[in-house]
Amino acid sequence: MKLFNTLTKQKEEFVPLEEGHVKMYSCGPTVYNYFHIGNARPFILFDTLRRYLEYRYGYEVTFVQNFTDIDDKMINRAKKDGITVSELAEQYIREYFTDAAGLGIKEATVHPKATEHIDGIIALIRRLEEKGHAYAVDGDVYFDTRSFSQYGKLSHHKLEDLESGARIEIDTRKKDPMDFALWKAQKPGEPAWDSPWGKGRPGWHIECSAMAQKYLGETIDIHSGGQDLVFPHHENEIAQSEAATGKPFARFWLHNGFINVNDEKMSKSAGNFFTVRDIVKQYDYEVIRFFMLSAHYRNPINFSHELMDQARNGLDRVYKCLENIQHLKENAPDVAGPGEVQTEKALEEKLKKFKEKFIEAMEDDLNTADAIAALFSMVREINISLAAVAHPSANILEHAGGLLKELGGVLGLFQKEQEAGVDNEIEELVNQRQQARKDRNWKLADEIRDRLKEKGITLEDTPQGVKIIKN
Repeated sequence: MKLFNTLTKQKEEFVPLEEGHVKMYSCGPTVYNYFHIGNARPFILFDTLRRYLEYRYGYEVTFVQNFTDIDDKMINRAKKDGITVSELAEQYIREYFTDAAGLGIKEATVHPKATEHIDGIIALIRRLEEKGHAYAVDGDVYFDTRSFSQYGKLSHHKLEDLESGARIEIDTRKKDPMDFALWKAQKPGEPAWDSPWGKGRPGWHIECSAMAQKYLGETIDIHSGGQDLVFPHHENEIAQSEAATGKPFARFWLHNGFINVNDEKMSKSAGNFFTVRDIVKQYDYEVIRFFMLSAHYRNPINFSHELMDQARNGLDRVYKCLENIQHLKENAPDVAGPGEVQTEKALEEKLKKFKEKFIEAMEDDLNTADAIAALFSMVREINISLAAVAHPSANILEHAGGLLKELGGVLGLFQKEQEAGVDNEIEELVNQRQQARKDRNWKLADEIRDRLKEKGITLEDTPQGVKIIKN
């Protein structure tokens, strides 16, 4: 599999350091609110990468995704809500899991919290101090960016260029404006922990380095997140991690593109800022996931109701194909009839090629857009082939439906179970209509069809029998 590495700016063959085992870290949310659709994109995309590595290669993936449960935003929100920071964090960690489960995002192997790793964070900062990469001022501790000669290698800019282009608060206590906080001295009313530099709390960047090292070791295979994290967050993670260990921090750095809303950058000030919880008032969680995977992860993606409607329609097409397969299985013979063997064999060959196209797309830098296109081609061919066979065999139906769900499962899609049969009243009305048709009592048959429509049931007459569709 080839993945685009932000560090080298090229696609590279991915092979894990340890045979059969992938160590992967992905930046998680700051838990002071419901997560927004910009957060949802990396959560969904890198969950899909994890699924694919497990599916295709059988790798054991140790997947770590943190919760930032202490920072300025959390402190301000907790004060506003009249609760403690820890109460705020627990509330929105619960809400994260609700939305993540709805989006089909598997739980990480470990979901570490910054506040539960203070000792490890302090130990890492002490290590940086001892090696001359960090310095303390009035209870704060800063990383000395000029002590790390490779600073800027991820964003591909020299330190001087980064400094001139950055918005930096002037702090005369720092050796250099680009130096960043590893530890922050306590301010009145803020949560704090004891440390060698006095009471305080960790800076944002240091938590990820400390937790990645604890659960994955000093060098990991993949580090992922949104494009907005390349600088300064991931740049700073590299600097502090590699300055401490002298080893590469992450071999592959993967970053997804931005989300625009109606062709404009998403922002609270523009009034086009949406949480996932906002969107699911109108669209199913699975529609959101399908939409996010419909574009290549490194490309920007535009969110609009029109495109979400298209995603919902696309998802419906797949589920209708699966429903049709389920319907046909109810009366299917075990094996194909003499005149249908060739048609079914031809479909099997085509399904094999669609699977190959799906894998080829995923192997090429996780190209979920082309993978979905292969699945739509598969759905179209299944529909055409099954319509050409009077009585499809249970064997071909099981194979077609199973493969569609198997590959969909790699994307975290198409896994909803088909609804159970209709209740007794509906079944009785359907039987009465069938009898009326046999008796050529078209008036009664039409009346029953209308009654069923009022109950949200549409009937479709097929060569294999009547198909009941719930509207």
